[in-house]
Amino acid sequence: MKEITNIRIAGLGGMGVLKATLILGEVLFEEGFDVKKAEVHGMAQRGGSVSSDVRFGKRVKSPMIPAGQVDYLLSLEPEWSDAHKVDLRDGGIVISPADFDVSKLPNIKGLNVAALGVLSKHLSYIPRDRWQSVLHKLFPEKLWESNDIAFKLGRGEL
Repeated sequence: MKEITNIRIAGLGGMGVLKATLILGEVLFEEGFDVKKAEVHGMAQRGGSVSSDVRFGKRVKSPMIPAGQVDYLLSLEPEWSDAHKVDLRDGGIVISPADFDVSKLPNIKGLNVAALGVLSKHLSYIPRDRWQSVLHKLFPEKLWESNDIAFKLGRGEL
């Protein structure tokens, strides 16, 4: 694992960018990492662009990802990939809805959780059970089943 890992989550208002950031931050925190987050809301309430930076490692000083240092870009809206690709480091990975079958989601609102499922395969040092427990912690019980399906879909388990 790198000393600091940089993840950007990008999409449009209402797509769950901030919820995905909350989930990811909690998973990393519970795993004992130093975690910093920064959010750019823009016109989020009107379907405008939203992005969040998540940085984690043994010791992280700044929440902002330096230019050209994004390790993973979770683009919940594929059109926004291009806007953020400029900040990908060499070898950085883009995760988007093209990485799973969106039509199999029980609810389109699970798109963010499916994208986290894809990311979880890249962060293999974080136990799958940790992701599951945080999802259950941060969603009401009535949403557990649909989010479990979305996460499994992203991981390629369905």
